[in-house]
Amino acid sequence: MKYKKLNEEVLYTTEAVTRLGKTDMAVLAGMAAETARHRVRLCTHETPDSALHEMFIIHRRDAYVRPHMHRGRDESIHILAGEVDIVLFEQDGTILELMTMGDYGSGRPFYCRIPKGTMHMLIIKSDVLVFCEATLGPFNRDDAVFASWAPADGEERAWDFVAETGRKAREEA
Repeated sequence: MKYKKLNEEVLYTTEAVTRLGKTDMAVLAGMAAETARHRVRLCTHETPDSALHEMFIIHRRDAYVRPHMHRGRDESIHILAGEVDIVLFEQDGTILELMTMGDYGSGRPFYCRIPKGTMHMLIIKSDVLVFCEATLGPFNRDDAVFASWAPADGEERAWDFVAETGRKAREEA
C-alpha cells in the first residue's frame, strides 16, 4: 500500500490500481491508534475534487463520532470488520432508529445507505471498526452539519453522551 498523508487522519493512495488486504488494514489500524482522535481514512479517489469518494476508514473503540448529517449527498457504509451501532436522529436529537451492524460473517447487517440530510452517529462497539464509505464529491467541509445538541470532539461530556445515547437507543429499539 503506497500513500501520501494529507494530515494525521487522511491518507490518499498513490497507486493507479489500489489493492488492499488484511495486512494493510492492520497497518491502518495501528496508525489510527496513534492519532489524536483514534481514526484514520485511506482515500482511494485521486483528490478531494473527485466526483466519487471511496474511503477505507478505521476507528478505534475510543473514537467519538459526533452526530452529523450531510446536506447534499447520500453516503453508503459497508462494514468490513468489527461492530458498530449507527444511530439515526430527528433534527432535534430524538432517536429514530438504532442499527447494530457487523461484518458479513457476523450475521448482522453489514451495509447501509444513509440519505442526505439524515442526522446520524456511530458508536463503535469493537476494539477496531473497519468500514468502506462511498459518497459523491467534491469534498466540501461545510457540507457536514454537526448536531448543536451533541458535544463537540474533545468535550469531556462526549463519552457520557455516547453512553446515554446508546442506552436510550437500545431501550427504544
